[in-house]
Amino acid sequence: MKKLYFIAMLFPALLFSKSFLISDITLPKTDVQNLDPYPCDEECLQEHLENGHIFSFLAHAHSKLEDDVLEARRQEYMAIFNVKKVFTESKLRIALLLPYNKIARYAASTTNASFAYLMSKNRPFELKSYKIEDESHEEIISALKKIKEDGFSYVIAPLTQDGEKIVSNINPDINIFFPTINKKDTKTTSSYLHYGGIDYKAQTDLLLNESKSPLVIFYDQSAIGVQLSKYQEQAFKSKYSQNKKDKNPIVVKFSIPQQTTNLQEQLEENKEINGGSFFVNTPIIKSGMIISQLTLYDTNATNILSTQTNYSPLLLSMTQYQDRKNMIIANSITQNKDVLIETNSLLGNDIVYDWINYTTTVGIDYFSHLISGEKREYDIEHRDNQMIYPINLLKPSVSRFIPYRLVYEE
Repeated sequence: MKKLYFIAMLFPALLFSKSFLISDITLPKTDVQNLDPYPCDEECLQEHLENGHIFSFLAHAHSKLEDDVLEARRQEYMAIFNVKKVFTESKLRIALLLPYNKIARYAASTTNASFAYLMSKNRPFELKSYKIEDESHEEIISALKKIKEDGFSYVIAPLTQDGEKIVSNINPDINIFFPTINKKDTKTTSSYLHYGGIDYKAQTDLLLNESKSPLVIFYDQSAIGVQLSKYQEQAFKSKYSQNKKDKNPIVVKFSIPQQTTNLQEQLEENKEINGGSFFVNTPIIKSGMIISQLTLYDTNATNILSTQTNYSPLLLSMTQYQDRKNMIIANSITQNKDVLIETNSLLGNDIVYDWINYTTTVGIDYFSHLISGEKREYDIEHRDNQMIYPINLLKPSVSRFIPYRLVYEE
């Protein structure tokens, strides 16, 4: 009976006791070194710090120190100070120039993309936002002055083309990266200004290789929509003028107002566009409406072409596969890192499909490389101050985007 009582008393202790197995995590080691006989110089200290060692220096005093000993101690402390200075200078310090009223939601998402990247790096950083109400000359020059006064030499600036023109005219002597602008759309010669915008014209040229006459162009009245519609018409006609068999290519252009939801007037029984290639230069919601009505009004489209604008999972959910099966999309988001994708996801941010968040990440990666000397995460060429992105042609299949052609580079 006593045995049963003893076992009953022991059972809770066995049940809730912790294991005494030794963890395989290595315990930290403490080394105590006397620096007096062999003082550790700046190079020695830096080597220890780079190897992950943490130092705590304890001073000991004698009743009287000779002048030469005092000087030696002073040199030791200066070495420590200089090493600390080296590591402080390598801290990633980057500013953000954000015109909230112009870029709307991208003010928050580009901030998150920058923060997510810096969080993923195992080093100290400082990220500071400078908000401007608009892209007026006064606002921009005031913000740039403040950025320089605060000691920042690297700036991420998601500005519009109007804002970039003002910065270019100011020509500040600090490094500025524009994730929203392609250098082809500027006239700058400054070595301080860097560009990360997608090359829509290069994407268009690649897509036009898949086109046939008639070319039907849909666009809205946004700056990029108007620019692309003009470029696509000129490039298409130039391409066909070199072909002796077809010197008179047909181009039909439709400007689609924001409130338009029905294209019956443009599409139904329109023999001029039947069997052609359709270029869609509209936001994703509008594009979904256009694509579905191409089938509804029996246009017999050879294919549907689109630049980066419609590379979005929304396209897969808001259109029928039958409507998009002949669609080809150009995409320049060709590299990504799982750690950066996940870190952005924690902040509710997307760098897989959102090209401005992606180019912001590429830009801050490039600046991080310039500041710290560490290898870049993205193997993207930086040519003449412009990021040169490879281009993939993709098809929106049943549930995902699949390759259409091999990777093309400029």
